[in-house]
Amino acid sequence: MTIRATQFAVIGALLLLASCTKEQPPPRSTIIPSDRVAPSPVGTNQNVLAKTFNLKTTATFPFEIPAHAAQPHLHGLFQSFAGQAHGASDDTANIDFLILNEEQHTDLVSNRPSEALMSVENSHTQAINFDFPPSMNNPVRYYLVFRNTEGSKSSKVVEANFRLDF
Repeated sequence: MTIRATQFAVIGALLLLASCTKEQPPPRSTIIPSDRVAPSPVGTNQNVLAKTFNLKTTATFPFEIPAHAAQPHLHGLFQSFAGQAHGASDDTANIDFLILNEEQHTDLVSNRPSEALMSVENSHTQAINFDFPPSMNNPVRYYLVFRNTEGSKSSKVVEANFRLDF
């Protein structure tokens, strides 16, 4: 064999060896499955709404229940007034109140008929206590909706205070 043929043989052997080497497997994850679990909100609470606002037609307040909430409970109250805050709070101040999930809210915005998780119709003072289903592994969005009653031409003032307990 000549020097040139020997060089080609060595280069060929090196290329063959390089192509036969095994790739190293990707490193194993050092994350333990329990490290992926978010902390539980159990034993905590969250203010959802503490506000006085004018209500001409509809007012919507979104809120989120965090992941891993086993027994989320909404409680609070609202009072509506005709004309001004702490004015007349009688049947002339009646409004509707709804608790909606994401799909129900989409239906409401799209003017499609739908049910609500909870509804209170024609009320000017109401205490609310509502238990939501567990949120499992993902946060869940809900909506508090206040509507001026059908046919009412005057705006109302609403004072609302709501809190979530987990």
